[in-house]
Amino acid sequence: MDKQQILSNYRKQEDKILVSQILEKIEFSKTREKLEYTDFLDMYQISIVRNLMNKLEFSNYILYGGFENAERNVLIIIPEKYNLDMVRKNYSKIMNIIRITLPEEDKGLYNHRNYLGGIIKLGLKREKIGDILVFEDGADIIVKNETAEILKNELGLLTRFQNAQIEVLLINELRKQELKVEGLSIIVPSLRLDNFISDLAKTSRSKAVQIIDSERVFINGENETKASKSVKVGDNITIRGKGRFVVKEFSGTTRSGRTIVKIEKFI
Repeated sequence: MDKQQILSNYRKQEDKILVSQILEKIEFSKTREKLEYTDFLDMYQISIVRNLMNKLEFSNYILYGGFENAERNVLIIIPEKYNLDMVRKNYSKIMNIIRITLPEEDKGLYNHRNYLGGIIKLGLKREKIGDILVFEDGADIIVKNETAEILKNELGLLTRFQNAQIEVLLINELRKQELKVEGLSIIVPSLRLDNFISDLAKTSRSKAVQIIDSERVFINGENETKASKSVKVGDNITIRGKGRFVVKEFSGTTRSGRTIVKIEKFI
């Protein structure tokens, strides 16, 4: 399958650009026998990558974001001569951590939005930034290594971080974030995806369909645009801008035949 034939399968210009870049990196990796990698990709882009690689029957790649289950990942194309250990040794050449340690008086004051808002205010492109892990005493921000020193210096100019300690560290020094979950129950008229999105996003059924149509919903990491998709126990549902949820159990039915569903929400 040639490049133009592959690109013809994508409607959006930004999707065509992404796929074209990936195809070029596969070719460069093959001819130069070196690792090739992208900027950080969001969940929608990662879904495109996985589908493309399946179509190409290409398996010499890794999606890596600094830790298991990272939401934003870099696509790494691997030459034939590399093994996994060789790839891992190159992680620190691809990404670093910026660690912000807050002064005592600011601990617990900032959330994910505060850190991301500060970065965007500085004008840095979002694709240069991976996940932001927030802790009581600050945050670990995963960044492309060519951006690390610049961002470190500019973050120190923001009023909110003027008294914080800011340092660049290797990716293997990333702190583990304890995932917190909140249990909740919802009642749905059927197991269609739009019913779940309506309850989880706390919106109307018609707005839920709009959210699905706008490609903001992912099931088990794959973008899902069918409102009628049937949801199963064990499914991980991510709604961009609303959170990540796991369907734990169908625990019963109401007198009217609606299904009671136990959900875990990551907070």
